[in-house]
Amino acid sequence: MEKYWNKEIECMSREDMKKLQDERLVAQVKHVYEHVPYYKKLMDEKGVTPEDIKSTDDLHKLPFLSKADLREAYPYGLLAKPLSECVRIHSTSGTTGKRVVAFYTQNDVDMWDDCVARAITAAGGTKDDVCQIAYGFGLFTGGAGLNGGSHKVGCLTLPMSSGSTNRQIQFMQDLHSTILCCTPSYAAYIGETVAELGLTPDDLDLKAGIFGAEPWTEEMRHSIEQSLGIKAYDIYGLTESSGPGVAFECSEQSGMHINEDNFIAEIINPETGEVLPDGEVGELVFTSITKEAFPLLRYRTRDLCVLSRKKCSCGRTLVKMSKPMGRSDDMMIIRGVNVFPSQIETVLIAEGYSPNYQIEVDRVNNSDTLDINVELNPDQFSDKVKDIQNRERALSASIKAMLGINPKVHLLPPKSITRSEGKAVRVIDKRKLHD
Repeated sequence: MEKYWNKEIECMSREDMKKLQDERLVAQVKHVYEHVPYYKKLMDEKGVTPEDIKSTDDLHKLPFLSKADLREAYPYGLLAKPLSECVRIHSTSGTTGKRVVAFYTQNDVDMWDDCVARAITAAGGTKDDVCQIAYGFGLFTGGAGLNGGSHKVGCLTLPMSSGSTNRQIQFMQDLHSTILCCTPSYAAYIGETVAELGLTPDDLDLKAGIFGAEPWTEEMRHSIEQSLGIKAYDIYGLTESSGPGVAFECSEQSGMHINEDNFIAEIINPETGEVLPDGEVGELVFTSITKEAFPLLRYRTRDLCVLSRKKCSCGRTLVKMSKPMGRSDDMMIIRGVNVFPSQIETVLIAEGYSPNYQIEVDRVNNSDTLDINVELNPDQFSDKVKDIQNRERALSASIKAMLGINPKVHLLPPKSITRSEGKAVRVIDKRKLHD
């Protein structure tokens, strides 16, 4: 039987979990209403008082929070505890406007570490493992989150941060790392470099990888698993709700269990805000019911996914979220068609191409253009122009079959697209320059 970090919580009955969530939600709404003027104003405008929230059944009465609210309230407007009680700050790697800053009390850090410890244990981690953390450290939550969880489990922890790939592989070999934690695009790059160094997965002691911070497809999972000889687990989180560890995959790998004792998940229609039943695709919304310093109620993540309460073979009763299918704000509308980068990635990997690609969208003479730059694997590379053109046409046809629109595919030599050690930049939308 798979081990649990906290069996009592992870295998709790639905009735007991609902009772726990009800109690925590009621207390949290009161705490936020009394200590966060910004959210009190939103509640007052909606005509809701803490007394109206008697259980999770009343959650839909509360107003939403969005990233725009976080930017408007920057830096201290959503703080619910005195700064003297806060011990940590993290920030998103946002590229537009003000960054989002999140605050943590010591209890918040402990809760986060506990959530990540559950994820590491679900991936088979114990105190006998060597956990190599190649997520970035600093304001980004990836490194700190996995570091804290790894310590809690008692793993020997290598806080490598990202980059210096040859050194990563040397440490992996010398210190017999068994679990690798990083972004999926960096894991793919490490796998590529392992092969280039003339090594095989048998030269490593890795057994598992915990990868998150960016969307990745099942095809990419299998490719990483083969290149590193591991089982690859997904982990989900966002700075606004603490960081990685909000949800994690178990050995069944059919979605990520949400740590429901700390976070209540809802799925809404992104257009209307209406709450959707389990099994329907919509935007994921989180309410933090144990966070002290930065407790967000009904925070819109913009991630599109599905919730499922189907019985899981691992024995955990925590609700599962599917891998995000894209973001409601990452979705590109090209010539009237909804396009997600993950759809393009699925085709590329199915056709045997590298997961290193970049999508460029532009507008020429009032018409959208879609160019997809794809790196060839070394064995696919040819200096015969005709060969490349034939491949481009075939790949373009496969992508058109998936999307319904015709892209222009450009096959490039190996290593010509800049590698990412953090989140990969997949989309360059130049149309924004002409707004």
